[in-house]
Amino acid sequence: MLACPKMFDIDTIRKDFPILEREIEGRKLVYLDSAATSQKPQSVIDALVNYYADYNANIHRGVHTLSEEATAAYEGVREKIQAFIGAPQSKEIIFTRNATEAINLVASTWGKQNIKAGDEILLTPLEHHSNLVPWQMLAAEVGAKIVFAELTADGRLDLDSCRRLITSKTKLVAMTQMSNVLGTIVPVAAVAKLAHAQGALMLVDGAQSVPHLPVAVKELGCDFLVFSMHKMLGPTGVGVLWAPAEILESMPPYMGGGDMISAVWRDRALYNQLPWKFEAGTPNIADVIASGAAIDYLAQLGMDNVRAHEVEITEYALKRLRDLPGITIYGPESSQDRGGVISFNFAGLHPHDLGQIVNEDGVAIRVGHHCCQPLMRDMNVTGTARASFYIYNTKEEVDALYKALENAQKVLGHVACR
Repeated sequence: MLACPKMFDIDTIRKDFPILEREIEGRKLVYLDSAATSQKPQSVIDALVNYYADYNANIHRGVHTLSEEATAAYEGVREKIQAFIGAPQSKEIIFTRNATEAINLVASTWGKQNIKAGDEILLTPLEHHSNLVPWQMLAAEVGAKIVFAELTADGRLDLDSCRRLITSKTKLVAMTQMSNVLGTIVPVAAVAKLAHAQGALMLVDGAQSVPHLPVAVKELGCDFLVFSMHKMLGPTGVGVLWAPAEILESMPPYMGGGDMISAVWRDRALYNQLPWKFEAGTPNIADVIASGAAIDYLAQLGMDNVRAHEVEITEYALKRLRDLPGITIYGPESSQDRGGVISFNFAGLHPHDLGQIVNEDGVAIRVGHHCCQPLMRDMNVTGTARASFYIYNTKEEVDALYKALENAQKVLGHVACR
């Protein structure tokens, strides 16, 4: 097991998150829903406020001081993200509203250009609806076919099925690097090699992985990477698309309007250079700037340290929760093979009832299908309860979850047999 380094001072980290001082139902908040959205450190909150208080202005076209300051701050975040994911050039970083929009951008531009009738798109059963529905829409429009790789009994990707299903018909492989339901860490680099051997491109949904793992695009070997800043300490409303410049330059614009053009006539337009070709209109300036503070925070912690902490917490949580009678835990058994996500059910209990009861103990977990309805059907459940961990969670909070679940069993009148 990776050891959580001494420099990763959880008590100091927790002091940076003002919301963790909040009480729910008279109890200290235990926030275990970071896979849905993370909490924000004070530095991110301050960066957001400072923009509006000190240099609020539109960017790129202004020559006055406020506009120049805002432009420099905004474009500086692009460079921070470039370094964070090891991208070769900052112009390859495209800002979107979220990871969902980034995937839709690829489907609507590169996808319509390159995927034709009879072509195949390979996905996995682990995919969030955001990495499924856009490809369903594209396939229906152009006459392509969606093919699904298989999972093992414990929720891992079956690489043999990828070897069998990725063929000359495959034009795109799109898959998550980390499941938001099972926590499964997918060997996307190995799959990317299989895809490229058949002439296909590879899209990685990094919404769950980029906030929690060291991620470098060269090591992934992918052609597209998408993620959302709100899951990694940043504000909502900021997503990122990365792709090599040569691919982005070959793609048509996603939207038309201001800032994505360099010149316009009555009958035609000349599109702007990368990255602005894909960023029409006034962007989410404030939240992009605040996202830079989130990148700074994670970079200072070190993503290896973030991962080590989560392995430690997840391993502890798996051991504790397995002692609860009647529990079913989904996904890989080892904390080394999964992210900080644990989905579970109790025999005879509805997850929504469970989520409401543990909230009375101040514990925030997620319940439902987690935007993965096909996977839920494969698991023969309507939904699950889900606890997800991040840099600010402690073993004491895992103990609080355990006690809250014990209490929920009693309140709901559940008697389980081992």
